[in-house]
Amino acid sequence: MAERILIVEDEAHLAQGLLFNLQSEGYEAAVAGDGETALAMLSGRSGKTTFDAVLLDVMLPGMSGFSVVEKLRAQSNYIPVLMLTARNRPEDIVLGFQSGADDYLAKPFELNVLLVRLHGLLRRKAWSAAEASGESATTIESYEFSGRKIDFNSLELTYEKNTVHLTLMEAGLLRYLIQNQGRTVSRKELLENVWRLRDDTDTRAIDYFIVRLRRYIEDEPGAPKFLKTVRGIGYRFVPETKE
Repeated sequence: MAERILIVEDEAHLAQGLLFNLQSEGYEAAVAGDGETALAMLSGRSGKTTFDAVLLDVMLPGMSGFSVVEKLRAQSNYIPVLMLTARNRPEDIVLGFQSGADDYLAKPFELNVLLVRLHGLLRRKAWSAAEASGESATTIESYEFSGRKIDFNSLELTYEKNTVHLTLMEAGLLRYLIQNQGRTVSRKELLENVWRLRDDTDTRAIDYFIVRLRRYIEDEPGAPKFLKTVRGIGYRFVPETKE
């Protein structure tokens, strides 16, 4: 069955161009011209079946793309979202990731780049589903460290009385670092094994996701004890620290 993609874009010519190209690539696709319509389609209220991924423009009439992804995350953490934006200042990118997006692509973009990014998100989703069902030999279903517990099936992180609901990409990144704890993992390795991007695509998404994860698991995100940065290389997960 073809994977279904929802295009949320109010510029008709761009939306129709994306629709045509995605269908040419073998995807099923549909278009929503505003946030309210998109959320209705994603929730099933419109009678449509569920979608496998969302291409979401930031500048929409009425409700912004940031608000759309926030509301979507209140419903589901399992649908990957690729934000399409002409607003590519660092603060806008940070806001997109804070809202719950899984990746971003600045306009104007090349079609092949969008297809690679989309394919990577869908592969990440399929891999996560296989791990959750026990089909992967390397999966870990839960992990505990320093009073924190992560359930990778429910995508929940609990600490004391707090519960954080992780997205698939957040959970995937954290699980990969945990599985490779004590070892420095390069950004390139994370792109290939978490984002499922096997080309030389450069993205700052990894750094933004690390910032998000530190807010969840660190007592002092600005002075991390568990998610360490190895300057110029990547990141290392250290589950316990000696004071």
